[in-house]
Amino acid sequence: MSEAEWAVRVELAACYRLIAHFRMTDLIYTHCTVRVPDEPGRFLINPYGWRWDEITASSLVKIDVDGNKVDAHRPERVNPAGFTIHSAVHMSRHDAACVIHTHTKAGMAVSALKEGLLPLTQIAMQYHGRVGYHAYEGIALDLDERERIIADLGSKPVLILRNHGLLTVGRTVAEAFSHMYYVDKACEVQLAAQATGAALDMPSLAVAERVGRQFDQMAFDDGDLLLEWAAHLRLLDRLDPSYKL
Repeated sequence: MSEAEWAVRVELAACYRLIAHFRMTDLIYTHCTVRVPDEPGRFLINPYGWRWDEITASSLVKIDVDGNKVDAHRPERVNPAGFTIHSAVHMSRHDAACVIHTHTKAGMAVSALKEGLLPLTQIAMQYHGRVGYHAYEGIALDLDERERIIADLGSKPVLILRNHGLLTVGRTVAEAFSHMYYVDKACEVQLAAQATGAALDMPSLAVAERVGRQFDQMAFDDGDLLLEWAAHLRLLDRLDPSYKL
């Protein structure tokens, strides 16, 4: 395989390990996917049935836009139904090299709240106006739903799937993971604040919009994302570098 493909394999395997480390998995379910460089319509996905802390670069399975294995001789299973949501995003958002979908406790809880994600904290305000919402239609098996997922996500980096969970996209694996980590954290903090039963101090709309703009500027200018991802990789290298295999 090409050096470019191996590089994204290592990054995606790292992403799976990180999500396992930060306890954002749902056993063997949900997925992270990434485009294969220079191979239109080809993506990498986890082997179905593996725990996310077991994923390695070489274990990732290459699939087509319908979720079918490109190499039919590989023994690993894939879950084509689980790729329905991912394929919708990959097909419509050419900037979305990586798509992550989770069923975290906090993400599912906020997805069930009518008000959704509130701009209660600095982390949440970073995503003000940058979160889409998609109404629940049942288990994502109907390919017709892809058009509605695409429309609800639009150009945003985050989609809250009502009564279901969270989805983030990124130009890189690092960007998609960063969005997922911080959006899930914002959901956790919101639920903790609401659980107190005390009155919530809601910042003004103008402040929320300003923080969103500041976040975009900082991420673009300072290269914080690269520093953040490098720190994550150092963590994995210390804990268990087998994700690179």
